Amino acid sequence: MVDSIGLQLMFCNTYHLLLQPGPEVVRLAGGLHQFINRQMPIITDSGGFQVFSLAYGSVADELKSRGAKKRDGHVLKICEEGVHFRSYRDGAKVLLTPETSVQAQKAFGADIIIPLDELPPYHIGPERLRRSLDRTHRWERRSLEEHLKSPQGQAMYAVIHGGVDPAMRKESCEYLSNLAFDGFAIGGSLGKTRGEMLEMLSALLPRLPTEKPNHLLGIGDLESLQQCIPLGIDTLDSSYPTRAARHGLLLCAQGGMKVERREYATDFSPIEPTCTCWTCQHFSRAYLHHLFKAKELTAYALATVHNLSFMVELMRKIRAAIREDLI
Repeated sequence: MVDSIGLQLMFCNTYHLLLQPGPEVVRLAGGLHQFINRQMPIITDSGGFQVFSLAYGSVADELKSRGAKKRDGHVLKICEEGVHFRSYRDGAKVLLTPETSVQAQKAFGADIIIPLDELPPYHIGPERLRRSLDRTHRWERRSLEEHLKSPQGQAMYAVIHGGVDPAMRKESCEYLSNLAFDGFAIGGSLGKTRGEMLEMLSALLPRLPTEKPNHLLGIGDLESLQQCIPLGIDTLDSSYPTRAARHGLLLCAQGGMKVERREYATDFSPIEPTCTCWTCQHFSRAYLHHLFKAKELTAYALATVHNLSFMVELMRKIRAAIREDLI
């Protein structure tokens, strides 16, 4: 079903794959394309986002200044070498370095790989942000050097950092643009509000080399898409469509539909009347309502198929509007 909706790029998570099933198993399978039976371009992250989430909490936590009290003990040490942490699966100690991250992504056979970077929280001072940026630049250079030992036809995107500090973002652009990266991803803390993120992106994007692609990491809610893409974003990734599906939020042209609401219990129309996805072609809002209320696992799969289909179709329309100079 995923193949039939026209998805053009799949994002796979290095951190989770590193711990289970492990790079060697994926390598023996012939790489991720063979392992998951998906013949489409694949991008993998460095694993850094999940590791630093263990240290600092989720993005929502750090924006609300909640920290990561329940996660203490997972990340053991952050140093120049890399990050020492405990596996959430069995408690084993793991060292993630720029080199081991790249080696894992090589084993996965991803088409686009991301260098290891430090993801500091929004609420840090300028001195700490400066130390983090400098270390990230050193880690990214080491990652690139490891990658260039055996490129294997893979591309590597640098990750621009600097939080919402305009001077540090500018410095990160200049430093990384002078290295042999194939494209640029925009990462780190993107701001506390959407307005702060848009202000940062408006200043940052014109500084990136226009001959190379750019990628916005982790942003995919509908309102942000409508405002970020006109600034010049080429590609992006986000868990938003699948996360929304898990919570019973179905994406529609009129906005999100909370299908567990009582009003949908006897609504036998499809989620979106004009949608051609497998879910909308075969099932009704009432049936999805029933599945979620009954906590049937099928609910999550059907909702995910719809939300991904919706996003793919939305992006197709956006590309058409770009070609017609409407965006």
